[in-house]
Amino acid sequence: MSPTIRQRRLRTTPAMRNLVRETRVHPAQLVLPVFVRDGLSEPAPVGSLPGVVQHTLDSLRREASRAVEAGLGGIMLFGVPLETDKDATGSVGERPDGILNRGIEAVRAEVGDSLVVMSDTCLDEFTDHGHCGVLDAAGGVDNDATVDAYVRLAVSQAEAGAHVVGPSGMMDGQVLAIREGLDAAGHPDVAILAYAAKYASAFFGPFREAVGSSLTGNRRAYQQDPANRREGLREAMLDLAEGADIVMVKPASHYLDVLADVATASDVPVAAYQVSGEYAMIEAAAANGWINREAAVTEAVTCIARAGADILLTYWALELADWLDAAPTTKPLRRASRRGNR
Repeated sequence: MSPTIRQRRLRTTPAMRNLVRETRVHPAQLVLPVFVRDGLSEPAPVGSLPGVVQHTLDSLRREASRAVEAGLGGIMLFGVPLETDKDATGSVGERPDGILNRGIEAVRAEVGDSLVVMSDTCLDEFTDHGHCGVLDAAGGVDNDATVDAYVRLAVSQAEAGAHVVGPSGMMDGQVLAIREGLDAAGHPDVAILAYAAKYASAFFGPFREAVGSSLTGNRRAYQQDPANRREGLREAMLDLAEGADIVMVKPASHYLDVLADVATASDVPVAAYQVSGEYAMIEAAAANGWINREAAVTEAVTCIARAGADILLTYWALELADWLDAAPTTKPLRRASRRGNR
């Protein structure tokens, strides 16, 4: 007997597959992470991230303009200071003349409000020890002293022109303290993108080259254990309770279960960061001819969206926008509605 239900009927042609596609990625969902480095006269390639560079202020402006032209939703800035400017507390991060704040000012001057300008609100790029916070006498990261530093950092970034600040250090209470600090400083409209579930991942390696990290040791005492799924949702719910405007899961591809959990529970937009190691692996495999680069990139990003990401941070954002623009149809993401059980 022939089966009465034939799923293959909806897979017969490209037009049919496009018609019934459940998940679609749009350029406006994409955020481009960029690095701006002090003291450069021209962009410097990042060896472990093919196609990614550390920008000068001038090339950063051009990249921001390209992002607007491509229809991207946002740009996330990371600052790379001079080695001589690093200290134990990362104080250069909050200085108005620090490279990150100058980068924010440059991008806002170039594109205004045509692009959502986001900034990394963390100390790891700016400390001489490479940790995400202020160290205590025993050499561990002091949670509360670090949160105080994050508030100063966030306020300085808001004053430089950031639309969104992104606390990524995984300190307890950081979102609430930053919200109160921004409001008290007269920046109630600056949003907080909380790195809510950030894992102590092996896939961050190339990023550390990109920011010139001085890290010795590891960050397992404050970033999450990759073995823990429920903890990721709990972290996100705590950030929601503290007033996060957007919550994020990082990394993305290897944490789709956590991303799906957070997306189901969250009543604010959910972001996911396709991190440097995820990018580097696909680039390396494609360079060796083992996989089709465009197909692999598109599939990986689509899967992140399918798991529940409304916003995707990816180093391929500009290329993806070109590919999506060239596709027969480009529609915003559609997926099943989520429960709002906050």
